[in-house]
Amino acid sequence: MDNHLEHLPILSRGRHRNPKRGACFMELASYLAGERWSDHPACTHPLLAALARLVNDNVDDENRAALVPLVPSIIGLTGDDLRVDARIALRCATTALPVAAAERQLALAVSVLAAEEMLARLDGAPPGRLSEASRRALDEVPHAREQARRFSRAAKITEKGFRRYAAPNAVQLAVVGIVQACVNDPDALLRRLLEETIADCAAMLRGTPPTGDTLADLPTGPAGAAVTPEAPVRA
Repeated sequence: MDNHLEHLPILSRGRHRNPKRGACFMELASYLAGERWSDHPACTHPLLAALARLVNDNVDDENRAALVPLVPSIIGLTGDDLRVDARIALRCATTALPVAAAERQLALAVSVLAAEEMLARLDGAPPGRLSEASRRALDEVPHAREQARRFSRAAKITEKGFRRYAAPNAVQLAVVGIVQACVNDPDALLRRLLEETIADCAAMLRGTPPTGDTLADLPTGPAGAAVTPEAPVRA
């Protein structure tokens, strides 16, 4: 791969008509996968692809170029298991929650609880189970945590609603929360988020070892789920 990087389209923001005009992360993936040129290729799970497009569009040029080696790892990571959507949403929300501005913390905390509730439901586990990563992230924002729990107890979420609205909303909220956070290097955090989410998906879809503890579910206090408003990603 490294020997051919200089011959690949240059990564830049947004859609591109053809490789001569550049490429976003997912257009480059379609190119390498031998698919029709598209930023919505079939080779990658739609929600993972949405995260990759958002990261691509929200880092600077230098950090975007550094994403190129990640592109091959996203090819072939696709499937219909709703657990994948829930893991992606959970990784995004737990990463952004501790650094996000106060006005975004409630929505992100609700996203954490919604993803955990969906995973518990799909696994046939009792509601209220939280991963260690979720517990730590929620403990960073105790006020938002308690508000989110009250909100979630009063709301119900369907599997269709989670896949269509709540999970994409969590990804969008997380990226915006990181971009606007008061941290030294938001681009580095966005890259790490994409790397770890790819690793999570590979662990689920290919059986490769995970890189973080988001995949380890540990029982803690009560949790719930809620439908959050739809947040558009680049179509």
